[in-house]
Amino acid sequence: MKTQPVLVSAALGVGLGTLLLPAAALADTTVSPATTPVGGTVVLTSTCNPNSGDAIFRVTGPDRDQNVRSTTAAAGGGLSAELFTAGFTLGTYTVTATCGDGSSSGSATFTVTPIGGVPAGGGADAGNGGVVAAGGTLVGAAAAGALVLARRRRAATRA
Repeated sequence: MKTQPVLVSAALGVGLGTLLLPAAALADTTVSPATTPVGGTVVLTSTCNPNSGDAIFRVTGPDRDQNVRSTTAAAGGGLSAELFTAGFTLGTYTVTATCGDGSSSGSATFTVTPIGGVPAGGGADAGNGGVVAAGGTLVGAAAAGALVLARRRRAATRA
């Protein structure tokens, strides 16, 4: 019968998934908030075990490649650090964490936006060419329709 190899494969897959899932669930890095204005503060958090030593958060982006050492134990477990974004260039940054025992704790991203403004690239001119063209077309069609109606009314009143 061919069902036995399928059952063996399924059992092997479930067994490996059970072994690897806890390790994958433990490796997690978060950044909160995910978007901050220049000069704002983001909190970097990793699920690293505090007993294995400090976590190192590597921040890379448009103008950064720096390491930030964890400063406190996170409320829900793990380690965290605060990062002040004064002097950062607008854009998206990636944070990768390495635990004190050398294991990776995943990665996360955050975006630095202008102070009190629209996110970079989201201004009035960004990507609105299609909307402007569609609006112009609708205005032109309305004007043409009004002209046709006006001519028909004049023709009807003359007759």
